[in-house]
Amino acid sequence: MSIELGKFNTLEVVKTVDFGVYLDGKEEGEILLPTRYVPENCVPGDLLNVFLYLDNEERLIATTLTPLVQVGEFACLEVAWVNEFGAFLNWGLMKDLFVPFREQKMKMQVGKSYVVHAHIDEESYRIVASAKIERYLSKETPTYQAGAEVDILIWQKTDLGFKAIIDQQFPGLLYDSEIFQSLRTGMTLKAFVKQVRPDGKIDLILQKPGAAKVDDFASSLLDYIKEHGGAVKLNDKTPADDIYQIFGVSKKTFKKAVGDLYKKHLIVLTDNGLKLA
Repeated sequence: MSIELGKFNTLEVVKTVDFGVYLDGKEEGEILLPTRYVPENCVPGDLLNVFLYLDNEERLIATTLTPLVQVGEFACLEVAWVNEFGAFLNWGLMKDLFVPFREQKMKMQVGKSYVVHAHIDEESYRIVASAKIERYLSKETPTYQAGAEVDILIWQKTDLGFKAIIDQQFPGLLYDSEIFQSLRTGMTLKAFVKQVRPDGKIDLILQKPGAAKVDDFASSLLDYIKEHGGAVKLNDKTPADDIYQIFGVSKKTFKKAVGDLYKKHLIVLTDNGLKLA
């Protein structure tokens, strides 16, 4: 099995030297893991899970650090510096991640962050990044069912809402009319599939759809009241932002859950808020 550049690989330690250990890189030969990354009591024969990339002299090198992005993934990274060839992003390793000018949608600026895709450049065999996101999103038809929970990366603001990258594969959209919290490019969070359209496009929402969402939150709200001495100063006049800060749900979901608990005679409504029945 060959090694994978830009990803984690499990490799065997073959020898130790003053400046680290060498790992068996199969047909690529021995790969150095510098001393600063070598686990304590490491000896030849040990198997180590290491990330492989190229050092400043384009030689294969290993690290036990976890980068902010791996080959085949999307991430939002900050520009560390720029030269006449392109921009260099901080991805948590000694050597910064290169974005050639041809892979930038707009000229990247130091200190600003951009959503990019990491991949292997076929010509140079280097790990590079691209801000031309559409090129790297899956063209396959998604198989999500409505209500499926997914991980998303907020990609960019549009007139309709926010574009997001779903599970490191598919494009999705959160509509402004259904967003109840502040969002910004680069945020990662959980979302739910509202629907997969006939053309394969995916609409997203930030809360679990339907009755299950209310039932789940009603239970959480009841637990919250119990944990706070049986009474809380929350009601339908509480600002939506405050409710989201505390519970991570919309005011609409909060009010439905309150109604559900009240109908079940589990709480009573007072001038000061909610109280256990």
